[in-house]
Amino acid sequence: MSFEEFCIDRRCLSILQRQSICRPTPVQALAIPVALEGKDVVAIAQTGTGKTLAFALPALTRLAGAPVAQTSMLVLTPTRELAVQVHDVLRTLAEPLGLRTACIYGGVGLGLQAQALRRGCAIVVATPGRLLDHLSRGNVRLDRVAILVLDEADRMLDMGFLPDIRRIVGRLPRERQTLMFSATFPNEIARLAGQMQRDPARIEVGPVATPVETVRQGIYTVDQTAKVGLLSKLLRAPDVRSALVFLRTKHRTDRVARTLHQAGFKVQALHGDRSQSQREQALDGFRKGRYNVLVATDIAARGLDIQGISHVINFDVPKTSDEYIHRIGRTARASMTGDAITFVSPDECVALGTIERALGKNLPRQEWEGAVPVLSMFQSAGIQPAGVKRNGIRRGGRRLLGRRGR
Repeated sequence: MSFEEFCIDRRCLSILQRQSICRPTPVQALAIPVALEGKDVVAIAQTGTGKTLAFALPALTRLAGAPVAQTSMLVLTPTRELAVQVHDVLRTLAEPLGLRTACIYGGVGLGLQAQALRRGCAIVVATPGRLLDHLSRGNVRLDRVAILVLDEADRMLDMGFLPDIRRIVGRLPRERQTLMFSATFPNEIARLAGQMQRDPARIEVGPVATPVETVRQGIYTVDQTAKVGLLSKLLRAPDVRSALVFLRTKHRTDRVARTLHQAGFKVQALHGDRSQSQREQALDGFRKGRYNVLVATDIAARGLDIQGISHVINFDVPKTSDEYIHRIGRTARASMTGDAITFVSPDECVALGTIERALGKNLPRQEWEGAVPVLSMFQSAGIQPAGVKRNGIRRGGRRLLGRRGR
């Protein structure tokens, strides 16, 4: 199958051809025909499977074939970084169609964004809080929005964002197309989504809430006090080309980044307390290879498409299985392979058990000299982790780092 088989605007097809994008991914092949018909869609697909084009191509084709009003399409994202990334894709496709775009997010001044909105934009990509700021100032109207997209829909509809989303949706026309895309979609989120859509087509590609098969997963059991030393050791392995390290808090993120910098690593930190320019510098430097280690909070777990990340390391165990899926989805993108490593200390066994239960399997423990006993929830039920005897001695298995392929 090729994109030529869809009724996509020829100008968009020309751009795809110049970018050597010829064949749709599974989620694109299923979502594009339905979205082109104007139907509501809930699309659930693993990270790195091309969900942005799955909504961008049909939406822009529909806008190009009808009279376009100011702010005809609204895309909501949970983070500034994802807003910028989605906007870049949409702007490239929209410019040949004569459709103006604007990217609206916090951390920068309102002035330039207000000017862009007042000039008139057919497509607005925004984070909810900053969009509400502009709405309160009369800089933008949403009463003519024909297409609403919630990217990373599960995060957009959780309790943190939900009040803002309800206020925004209350400004939209009832007659509209609503597209929701996400890698995970828990039942409680699905119920909320049902209040915003009309008889949506539900598209699921691959097992829900599971990582792609090309991600190699593993666990290092380790005391909290030994995590930094283990991280430094693993990052020095020759097969670690670029690594994204996740922590739970901003303070710990800064502290670990400073320690790695002092140890000689090319590293940057990314979290919500950094200025917008600092965040952009960190991401741009990581993408271009000026830094090969990015230490981040979950702000970097959602939707960011950075090619070539060889390793994701969970310095802290994610609180939920969904966040685990989003984090490790930053590697092994676009059919590439990658490694996902999680450090687990004895006090994190409950969080580990939650993840393993959602995955339906135990994650393999990795052999190293500082390993400590960590019981998973599966073990407490009498199920042993792969490759580990009851006395904790490793049985077979393989290392994730240092010896693979040699």
